[in-house]
Amino acid sequence: MHLTGLRPGEVIRLENVSVRYRIPHERIGTFKEYAIRWMQRKVHYESFLALKAVSLSVDSGEVFGLIGRNGAGKSTLLKLVARVLPPTEGRVLVRGQVAPLLEIGAGFHADLTGRENVFLNGSLLGFSYRQMVEKFERIVDFAELWEFIDAPLRTYSSGMIARLGFAVATDTQPDVLIVDEVLGVGDEAFQKKCAERIASFREQGTTILLVSHDMDTVMKMCTRAAHLERGVIRYIGNVQEAVESYRREQTALEENKLIAE
Repeated sequence: MHLTGLRPGEVIRLENVSVRYRIPHERIGTFKEYAIRWMQRKVHYESFLALKAVSLSVDSGEVFGLIGRNGAGKSTLLKLVARVLPPTEGRVLVRGQVAPLLEIGAGFHADLTGRENVFLNGSLLGFSYRQMVEKFERIVDFAELWEFIDAPLRTYSSGMIARLGFAVATDTQPDVLIVDEVLGVGDEAFQKKCAERIASFREQGTTILLVSHDMDTVMKMCTRAAHLERGVIRYIGNVQEAVESYRREQTALEENKLIAE
């Protein structure tokens, strides 16, 4: 599929993208209370810009890192690329199939078994029941969860849930893989398996967006990176420079905090 504006080899482009959230002034406890106050026009909002005129481009086969403090806008940017959130302003272009690992347990249901969640998550990713039957054994083998696959997901640890989610999302090579902090869970052996699968995808041309607070992981895996702060890109380009930009910002914030105290 040709997307107007994407050049050959380009997979992702954000053009002057802003995302604005509306947040109620007061905390409203129930939907009924919200509905009543909304009809009475007594719900007052604050406007919050999570991203401010962000532009970036990512090519096929890149491992692109997004770094920044909590609340910097990283997860919002990933949701735009995953097509689960529209921009308030600007344009987002993405070519091909996207496999999002936006958060541990996203798309899973705690009361369903691991087996049932594999099929549920697969359907959310656009796969048919027949396709999931063919993929099922490979998924559970990779996740190493045969012993627990028929137990309710609420009995799983966060690491087990992440392993299952990663196995489902990466069983078939996507055009774009979005990874948000899930590589930091599970034991060392499983983290190595994840890294090896991601490396194999990269070698075959998959584009990877990686969010992590582990700067060693970012420097080891990424080919380029962007430092986000308060919805604005502070730096984009060389991974080492992006990490140094992030660390300088952290140091300055800590110094200002000490001065204020």
